[in-house]
Amino acid sequence: MSESRIVSSSPMWLILLSLLMASFFDTTSAQIGVCYGRLGNPKPNPSDVVALYKQRNIKRMRIYDPDQETLNALRNSNIELILDVPNTDLVRIASSQSEADTWVQNNVKNYGGVRFRYITVGNEVKPSEPAARALFKAMQNIDNAVSRAGLGIKVSTAIDMGATIDTYPPSHGRFRDEYINFLRPVIGFLVSKQSPLLLNSYPYFSYKDDMKDIPLEYALFQPTPPVIDGQYSYHNLFDAQLDAVYAALERSGGGSLEIVVSESGWPTQGGPGTSVNNAMTYVNNLIQHVKSGTPRKPGKAIETYIFAMFDENQKGPPELEKFWGMFLPSKQPKYNVNFN
Repeated sequence: MSESRIVSSSPMWLILLSLLMASFFDTTSAQIGVCYGRLGNPKPNPSDVVALYKQRNIKRMRIYDPDQETLNALRNSNIELILDVPNTDLVRIASSQSEADTWVQNNVKNYGGVRFRYITVGNEVKPSEPAARALFKAMQNIDNAVSRAGLGIKVSTAIDMGATIDTYPPSHGRFRDEYINFLRPVIGFLVSKQSPLLLNSYPYFSYKDDMKDIPLEYALFQPTPPVIDGQYSYHNLFDAQLDAVYAALERSGGGSLEIVVSESGWPTQGGPGTSVNNAMTYVNNLIQHVKSGTPRKPGKAIETYIFAMFDENQKGPPELEKFWGMFLPSKQPKYNVNFN
């Protein structure tokens, strides 16, 4: 009997197939989160922000410090959260396990009903910062504190593309020498814990800095001739950046790691190539694209966080730092985004 006749003659197969497809689409739709920065004045009330996330079907959030109002608003919301340990706290937390225990108790354990997904120890730590020397130990201490508190939360850190070099073609990607010195033990830690590395990836900046050689369409996920890199074909800059970091990880003992894109977006004004239309194009194409993976990791949905929920007029210079939001502080959308 042919496989097609087996399926057609068995309603149970159809039921199982429909459940499998429903599970697949739920998994992909849940891959998108949005970063919630609060460096704006005026700024909306956190409880209103959480309501807006739920209204727009945004299932995940990233915040950059343990703001009590936001954490309280997230209780029982069912929104998954990335919580950052700010760079300014790393030296103190690295110096003492008790400091890490207190931080986790005060900012995680005390907030029952909040769905913590990751704790990110440091954001875009630079080699020249004191936090660089403290990063690995701070991650260890926070991870120990999480375990002592009986919490099953993954601990990681977030890097940006500035940590890499030789990213064209993507297969040549590697970490800069000054970064790998403090990232190597971090990568080993993530491998041992099976935790992902977080990456802030901005095709906009690469486009802005090399407009002569990078077509706008390539940065916006629009049709362009592919960039060929051996067996891989790249149709957009986002994939090329992500795979360059995967190549760097493979060269540094982190080939088994998954990457979570912890920031990506497009500004609406303040620099070349900025506009409401370009931002809308980038963000909506990004949401659809991350369901399908990259050439190095095909078919594997990419957990991605859009930067950002709101404009933040207290950031900058440069001026464009103020204009990454999908929404105004009034909660009015700047452009249409389909999160479904």
